[in-house]
Amino acid sequence: MNQILIEPFRFPFMARALAELVILGALAGTVGVLILLRRLAFMTDALTHTVFPGVVIGYLLAGEGGIFWGALVAAAATAVLLTLLTRHRAVTEDAALAVLLTTFFAIGVVLVSRESGYTADLTAFLFGRILTVTPQQLTQTVAVTALVIAALAVLRRPLLARAFDTDGAQAAGYRIGLLDLVTNAIVALVVVAAVRAVGTVLVIALLIVPAAAARAVSERIAVIVPVAAVLGALAGWAGLAVSYDASIHHGLRLASGGTVVLVLIACHLVALTAGTLRRRRPVRRAA
Repeated sequence: MNQILIEPFRFPFMARALAELVILGALAGTVGVLILLRRLAFMTDALTHTVFPGVVIGYLLAGEGGIFWGALVAAAATAVLLTLLTRHRAVTEDAALAVLLTTFFAIGVVLVSRESGYTADLTAFLFGRILTVTPQQLTQTVAVTALVIAALAVLRRPLLARAFDTDGAQAAGYRIGLLDLVTNAIVALVVVAAVRAVGTVLVIALLIVPAAAARAVSERIAVIVPVAAVLGALAGWAGLAVSYDASIHHGLRLASGGTVVLVLIACHLVALTAGTLRRRRPVRRAA
């Protein structure tokens, strides 16, 4: 067990990858609870696609160093446009998401199609390249994490009020449009931070699965949030360790990002089973 869980991280590149995945897993698990409460899974999935043209443009303008900033600009534009579009009653949220998703992703595809020899880089954008994380990228992830956690801590009550009772939150004086913009921006920041680690395709798993697994075993927010954060972090560690061990000691080449997602799915299945058994257990009545 020590050979699988500890030994791989003696190497600097593996240690950086571990730090990146543990931070992202904990952050995504925490934000994922808000996503589930607001039922924003489709919006999150759309964001993973709308950042794609930003990733491409950032790479074309500044190489590897421009990916984060390009994705950040595209994510910010998506958050603002989505908030503005959904303020009009004539435009439903799912319609606005569909328009933004197809428009932004089509722009990214067109830009990619104009470049020759772009296949390898495109694969990295879609599925991530966690083992090449640099200290600069790790610093960016830490900065995003600090910003998101600070926003959640300051706006915890308004965001929960908006999630559970929109009319009540509005009656209490909270600005619903501003809260929606903050929520969209928080999700966008996490998506941007995770793009380099697991790519635009698999980032949705980091944001949804840990929170869904935690929700399967408890109904209390005070329990769901820490469980989701810990599960996201542990899955990142276990997935990275398993992919390394399989590749080095058993000759099985496993993509690190994909392995992390599979570990998350396995944890979700275990949580569902445990939650089902807990609910079926007969309640003992006091004599």
